[in-house]
Amino acid sequence: QVQLVESGGGLVQAGGSLRLSCAASESIFNFNLMGWYRQAPGKQRDLVAFITSSGTINYVDSVKGRFTISRDNAKNTMYLQMNSLKAEDTAVYYCYAARNGAYWGQGTQVTVSS
Repeated sequence: QVQLVESGGGLVQAGGSLRLSCAASESIFNFNLMGWYRQAPGKQRDLVAFITSSGTINYVDSVKGRFTISRDNAKNTMYLQMNSLKAEDTAVYYCYAARNGAYWGQGTQVTVSS
């Protein structure tokens, strides 16, 4: 059973930075795609960014130029560096990985105060 564990969330002022981590219980080489989703209160869960096993990266327009997704294969960990945070980035952030199925982490809360 694949386990994904997020960490790094917290409370930050607008304009600040946070780095989220997603640690996998197995080699992330096994995953065709990994990504970050977020869900704000009362809203649906939306894709933020993804990275494929071949290194293709994509971001939702609202975070382009501010967020950076990366993966460290040696540490079996994916990251999301979030800079210039805005109040509208406040959400629970979820790690996602796809192989022969979809796997989710438990989520980590990010709160940006204005």
